[in-house]
Amino acid sequence: MIPHSFDYKRASSVEEAIEILQNGSYAKVLGGGHSLVPALKLRLNAPETLVDVTRIESLKGIAIEDGTLIIGAANTHHEIATSAEVRNSLSFLADGASAIGDVQVRNKGTIGGSIAHADPSADWPALLLAANAQIVIQGADGTKTVATQDFFTGFFSTVLEESDIITQIRIPIPPEGTKSTYQKFVQPASRFAIVGCAAVKEPSGATRVAFAGVSDYAFRDEAVESASSAGVSAEEAAAKAAEGVSIMSDHYASEDYRKHLAKVYARRALVEVS
Repeated sequence: MIPHSFDYKRASSVEEAIEILQNGSYAKVLGGGHSLVPALKLRLNAPETLVDVTRIESLKGIAIEDGTLIIGAANTHHEIATSAEVRNSLSFLADGASAIGDVQVRNKGTIGGSIAHADPSADWPALLLAANAQIVIQGADGTKTVATQDFFTGFFSTVLEESDIITQIRIPIPPEGTKSTYQKFVQPASRFAIVGCAAVKEPSGATRVAFAGVSDYAFRDEAVESASSAGVSAEEAAAKAAEGVSIMSDHYASEDYRKHLAKVYARRALVEVS
């Protein structure tokens, strides 16, 4: 299909992009475009203005500062997957990035665009939840930092306001000896997660477990985390997966099948980090 007509504006700074977003009656940020462009073609979204932020240098870069891994929002999945800083800090983030989509998607799609879009089956939300990441947002009222657990609010919904732009993702580097993994049951055409489970286990035994593809938005599974942190077996902890959660059902997987997959992939993830 052909999208509605729109104005295209390329911003040279975050401040300029925010100004355009404020002044436009309905404007959207264009990053890698792998979430927005399909929605435009299907006319699920019809903004009057697209604000291209891909050439804003301050939104790029991967670095480690004061025990924190900092990833610019405009970094592509490929850049993250091949980053030594990411691989050496939390390897499952690089593994997860390398499992996103296909080569074209990984080379153009961005981490900021993915989490702003908040597709319930996307990989980054679960990965960042398990990593205990914080999301830095710049808007008309200044800059704020939001915990990933507070960022996703519902089906394709986040705390972002209309003129907000994600600038960075900040991830505390865990203690030495921490293990991490991302296990995914893949939809073969899109490579989205029908069910994805991210797990991080620190030497103390403290465990974080997050799911993608199970519910309307990615979530931390506190029941699995508590059981695993208490030292029960992976099988016992995984049996608690998705308890009390509203589970999606679609043409890829029924509610019952998704709940079964959540337990299976939670067990695989917990075994991997044990």
